[in-house]
Amino acid sequence: MRRTAIYRDDLFLEHQPSWDHPESPERLKAIYQVLDREEIGSRFIYPFFSPVSPDILQLNHSAALIRQVAATQGLEHVALNPETHTSARSHEAACLAAGALIDGIDRLFRGEIDNAFCLVRPPGHHAERNQAMGFCLYNNIAVAASWALRELGLQRIMIVDWDLHHGNGTQESFYDTDKVLFLSTHQYPCFPGTGAVPEIGAGMGQGMTINVPLPGGEGDLEYARIFNELVVPMARLYQPELILVSCGFDIWAGDPLGDMRVTAAGIAWMTRVLVNVAEELCGGRLLVTLEGGYNQTAMREGSLAVLAELSGEEIICPWPVNLSAEQAKQLAQSKADCPFLDQAIYICRNFWNI
Repeated sequence: MRRTAIYRDDLFLEHQPSWDHPESPERLKAIYQVLDREEIGSRFIYPFFSPVSPDILQLNHSAALIRQVAATQGLEHVALNPETHTSARSHEAACLAAGALIDGIDRLFRGEIDNAFCLVRPPGHHAERNQAMGFCLYNNIAVAASWALRELGLQRIMIVDWDLHHGNGTQESFYDTDKVLFLSTHQYPCFPGTGAVPEIGAGMGQGMTINVPLPGGEGDLEYARIFNELVVPMARLYQPELILVSCGFDIWAGDPLGDMRVTAAGIAWMTRVLVNVAEELCGGRLLVTLEGGYNQTAMREGSLAVLAELSGEEIICPWPVNLSAEQAKQLAQSKADCPFLDQAIYICRNFWNI
């Protein structure tokens, strides 16, 4: 059994954009309630962690954006833009969310944990240097990666984003550097409208951004083929020192904001692939952070599927979250039709021997 850390805090439930907003506290409550069951939650580590300071946020964000978000503190409701709203404690929650990822990375490199899942809100991957957007205030994963590059002296971080929506903010943060390999699967066209195959990076970052835009309707077999034939080979070529994952459960079949058909088996397989490649290449250092997902069943069962694979131990519960041997065999051998994967691999060959 691996030492898997879970980052959770009731402050994340205090971020309440508005009464009918899809990015609601109920998303986290669905999984927190399951983790409160002794037979499930007792097998994980729950570290103490602290919020980040403004100077850490400025590794990825402008002082102007930080002032704008901080100014919402204590105000019942502020609309930063049509889809991104705050409540009285949203800024606190956002600072703590970024702090969770940094603490997790720090503990990974100190050898205190084997991997981690940050069950945090608000999400982050849409937030750009100068603006909050797409339900996101600060870009948790980009702040944490920037911290690891500066404070730990890392030279190669791989970020895998399987959220339904393209992680435009993360892409922007590292578009011109070779110190981060960013690989995103996402529905396209869909919010925010970025993430086409030709978006490959610039300058030193050419070939370091890899987008696999999908038209919708893709399920476990398609995602498995992307991970088997693109994610794993690229990881082996890049040799990351750390793997970070933007995990969105909005790829789940039936999510109200998307058209994908992924199930717990697909989520488990993607996690297993990344656990295995992290153990092969970077001492198992893998940190997963929550992004989207607006179906409570997806939040509960998807999170448990991720945790089962991170910990390497079967989770006994009423829901089908453990990957069977037959499912694993089928996903490992997937040859599902996926034209945009073929396009992405074709472009990658301009930069990589894949």
